Amino acid sequence: MAKESTTPLLPEEPVDRLLSPLVRFLHVEAAGGIVLLLCTAVALILANSPLAERFLEFWKMPLGFQIGDFGMHHSLKHWINDGLMAIFFFVVGLEVKRELVVGELREMRRAALPIVAAVGGMVVPAGIYLLLQLDQPGQRGWGIPMATDIAFVVGCMAVLGPRIPHSLRVMILSLAIADDIGAILVIAIGYTEAIHFGPLGLAAISLAVIFAFGRLGVRSLPVYAGLGLVVWFGFHESGIHATIAGVILGLMTPARSYVSQGLFGRVLHRASQIFEGEEWQTGSLRSQQVRQFQRIARETVSPLEYLEHALHPWVSFLIMPVFALANAGVPIELSDLGAPVALAVMGGLVVGKPLGIGLFSWLAVKSGLASLPEGVTWTMIIGGGFLAGIGFTMALFVAGLALDGELLDTAKVGILAASALSALAGMALLMAVLPRRN
Repeated sequence: MAKESTTPLLPEEPVDRLLSPLVRFLHVEAAGGIVLLLCTAVALILANSPLAERFLEFWKMPLGFQIGDFGMHHSLKHWINDGLMAIFFFVVGLEVKRELVVGELREMRRAALPIVAAVGGMVVPAGIYLLLQLDQPGQRGWGIPMATDIAFVVGCMAVLGPRIPHSLRVMILSLAIADDIGAILVIAIGYTEAIHFGPLGLAAISLAVIFAFGRLGVRSLPVYAGLGLVVWFGFHESGIHATIAGVILGLMTPARSYVSQGLFGRVLHRASQIFEGEEWQTGSLRSQQVRQFQRIARETVSPLEYLEHALHPWVSFLIMPVFALANAGVPIELSDLGAPVALAVMGGLVVGKPLGIGLFSWLAVKSGLASLPEGVTWTMIIGGGFLAGIGFTMALFVAGLALDGELLDTAKVGILAASALSALAGMALLMAVLPRRN
């Protein structure tokens, strides 16, 4: 494989030298998890400091707008959880679509093991939680231990580096994606209390228009962004959680490019002729030609790939950290670790995740439905199962939907403790069994 050129295509400016360390950091695989961890620590420190009351009240600050008789007024935390997190779920939808179309989940034989393992990693944790909370005040939180936080899992695997087999890495990430699909269904079905069909109809019409525009060849991103806002508003007002709008829009995003590689090559050849010939020196439509070349270059990658690449840094380094600041700050008492809801969450994540993933994986392999990836042992599967017990972002999100008051606070304590224990257990087990690289 030819070595990729590192020579910059454009002249280097002083600002490039200043920003290059930041750019390198943003491309480190574990960077998103590091920022998320730091924001979580800040939220916990402030929530347990003399500034706790001001810090917690800040997120309750009312924000909104009024247009005539219509207005939307919610707390800052609500706008984060229902607004900004819709963008997070849009990226999740893009990731799921990519895996289904061109990734590990496109072939049933290869997808069988992570899908079955993900089912086990959702059913068993929910079962353990319900076993401990059945007919108790916290029963509604059964969905809390079902999901996996991909950012932290990726961070943990990045720390392990090349020691972790590629097949195990792919399986864990595919499992986490399948987990996300399950969590989305849980949010849509399990935590929707009442549906208002008028706004939902508005969202459905907007989705139909988006579909029709795609068929007609409309390529304008602002048009789709505007329609996406209408879809979000319809879901928000319908009673179905607004983040589901983000998932649906992500799944509807085309995964194929509009301009083929061969056509782009011919365009580049034509551009070279224009830029190096007299036509460029004497032409009066240069800006129009540049815009045309920009559009063609943009269309050589699919809308899915383009949007995922463009939005991922914003999600990893802004939306998820802000979500952590708004939701992870909880006053902690050691006695909270013994609270029934906290124990149920920890039982689901720390015990249920590796147990469910390991058991269902074993059943899938023994039944012939799937095969164990090359170079992966059952101990590695259990280690990956512990890493999948890092629920954090999705667990906090579901907890906010399911519980409130003191129950929500103790559930958050359980999520934080369980995520830390799962990360430590998974890392320790994998470091013990993975082969050392020279």
